[in-house]
Amino acid sequence: MMRRNVKNALISFLFGLLGGAVVLIIGLAFLKPTKNSEIKKISYNTPNSEIFHRTRNDHVFDNCELNFVEAAAKARKAVVHIRTEYYTQPDIMSFLFGGPMQIPAIKGSGSGVIISPDGYIVTNNHVIENAMNITVTLFDHRTFKAKVIGRDPATDIALIKIDADSLPVLPFGDSDKLKVGEWVLAIGNPFNLTSTVTAGIVSAKGRSVSIMDKRYAIESFIQTDAAINPGNSGGALVNIKGELVGINTAIASPTGVFAGYGFAVPVNIVKKVVADLIEYGTVQRAFLGVQVSDINDELAQKYNLKTYQGVVVVGVTPNGAAKAAGIRTGDVIVAVNGQKVNEVPELLEKIGQHRPGDKVVVTVLRGNKKLDFKVVLRNSEGKTTLEVKERVDLLGATFEDISDDLKAQLGIKYGVQVVDLGPGKLRAVGVRPGFIIMKINDKPVRSVDELKKIINNLHGGVYIQGIYPDGTVAYYAFGMR
Repeated sequence: MMRRNVKNALISFLFGLLGGAVVLIIGLAFLKPTKNSEIKKISYNTPNSEIFHRTRNDHVFDNCELNFVEAAAKARKAVVHIRTEYYTQPDIMSFLFGGPMQIPAIKGSGSGVIISPDGYIVTNNHVIENAMNITVTLFDHRTFKAKVIGRDPATDIALIKIDADSLPVLPFGDSDKLKVGEWVLAIGNPFNLTSTVTAGIVSAKGRSVSIMDKRYAIESFIQTDAAINPGNSGGALVNIKGELVGINTAIASPTGVFAGYGFAVPVNIVKKVVADLIEYGTVQRAFLGVQVSDINDELAQKYNLKTYQGVVVVGVTPNGAAKAAGIRTGDVIVAVNGQKVNEVPELLEKIGQHRPGDKVVVTVLRGNKKLDFKVVLRNSEGKTTLEVKERVDLLGATFEDISDDLKAQLGIKYGVQVVDLGPGKLRAVGVRPGFIIMKINDKPVRSVDELKKIINNLHGGVYIQGIYPDGTVAYYAFGMR
């Protein structure tokens, strides 16, 4: 009996040992580390990595890398560093004695993009607004003084020019064709770090962030996560073909430095503004003549709408283009010239690319019907005519007649605006660009022609009264010799 028990115990022990060995072998087989088993060590250079083959296409990756290099190399040469100087107004004692105090200059900086070989440069209006001196440094380190050709606060775009030729140019792309998710490069001079290139994707289009408080402001920004910082303003947003698709303008940040969101003016708006400033001296602003809103539950119920796509017309201007064409309150605008419209900024952008007198096809939904209206766009006064502003250099400054819109905004009936300043009497006494001259020696100044006549007959002391676009009233005095 005892022998049998020992035998049974031995057999059980052997089976147990055998079973344990099998489990151990199986466990080791599963737990044995493979070459790429640790996530942190997975290498894109390992040709047998299954993850590598699922996540990367060699051909596409190589092309993207090549295009980034080529685009950056081409674009950097056409992006310039802009430095500005500002002077505060002279105090009352300086005014009484007929001359300014010696006040240190306030300095600023930004970026710009060369758009013609003969020296035209586009930048942001806020980069050069009210600057007394503008200095441009090229990629090859040459430095030039720049003059202001024109400004458009409504889009935050300005055009300046330097006396140079055979300059590298950044070609215009097409911002309407830009896609969300597409790679872009931001090129500029953040923190005075010249010719800095960062990369990101287009995060959104048609974005309004309410940073411009100007009347008729157009905010339909390209949003990107390419890092931009103070000093990038006015610089280039470039696609991987090396084409200009936007002008970097603003960041959304709780600290004032990059926090993941940047915004650029679409280049199709830039092209139109620049062309107007060169040809007419002012922006030819076109209007559809409607008040519109993005569709929400309340408006959908109020107007019995069948869709949430597009923008709903909540008002029609009596003498506007839309009313003349037959568009009504409650219509939903879904396209302009066949291009879809889903939000108000998109509509503003598409209309903003046109001039008064241009014809566009506006597609609307009225109930269950889709209707096309041929609309002849008008200006803010309900006219289809274009406005040409005469400029003349006097006293070291360039002037232009002010618009009816600006008169209404400031509550004034007349005035002539200082566009930019060079060396001369006005700059010496502290006048800043943007100043609106209303009276000279108590004589009203209603036009540039009237200004010329008054100045040509001045002798002795000169006393100027006027106002700045922000509502600040100012007075200046100097002597004619």
